[in-house]
Amino acid sequence: MSDGKLLTGGGRILERWAGSSMQKKVAVLQSNYIPWKGYFDLIRSVDAFVFYDDVQYTRQDWRNRNMIKTAQGGQWLTIAVKGGFGQLINEVQVSNPNWAEKHWKSIAMNYRRASCFSEMETRIRTLYEQAAGLTHLSHINQLLIAGLCPLLGVHTPLYRSEELGQVEGRNERLIHLCQRLQASDYLSGPAASCYLDQAAFAAAGVGLSYMSYEGYHEYPQLYGEFQHAVSVIDLLFNTGADAPAFMERRGS
Repeated sequence: MSDGKLLTGGGRILERWAGSSMQKKVAVLQSNYIPWKGYFDLIRSVDAFVFYDDVQYTRQDWRNRNMIKTAQGGQWLTIAVKGGFGQLINEVQVSNPNWAEKHWKSIAMNYRRASCFSEMETRIRTLYEQAAGLTHLSHINQLLIAGLCPLLGVHTPLYRSEELGQVEGRNERLIHLCQRLQASDYLSGPAASCYLDQAAFAAAGVGLSYMSYEGYHEYPQLYGEFQHAVSVIDLLFNTGADAPAFMERRGS
């Protein structure tokens, strides 16, 4: 994978949906670094997922960091970046080219005793080796997410928002992305309920609903009290091929 390309499913989904009366659901979200299982659950809940990385980069957020469990408690893995203030997410570059090697050493040290570490080690380590050669945070995040999806039984086509055109306005941009992908419904993360305009979506003929992250089952986890809000690699190293079952939610 080069620094500027991501295999996303191309235009096939547009061709498949053209002229179809079936319901099509889309989600749009900024890329995060090795995000938690709920991020991947959102992706698998829709027919197409859009990385929303041509928007403002936010510091002290999930864009460039996430948490793993260790014997000493939670540990942040952070990709140091250049600047970031005033930049779009897809403009932000990493400042330390050795980040991937350091992160993998921390991951291997803390998960080597996990029951499925040997099962997942090569596949996840290979993703880190591929990501190590990239200069832009957005491309790193997208490569890792795209590579982890199959391990979680997630096969939703992935797109970049900058490749689908732009319009002005927060709600208008999201509606445009839905229309560009010929979607009938938009599935949002729950935090966006404070600013999304349901009337605007309805006027455009796009249904609006919100993802629930309630009801996930616990799984065998190292290092004390169970925590849901850690990187999905915790789930993969602890449950291996059974990981998709632990993204099921009670009552869903």
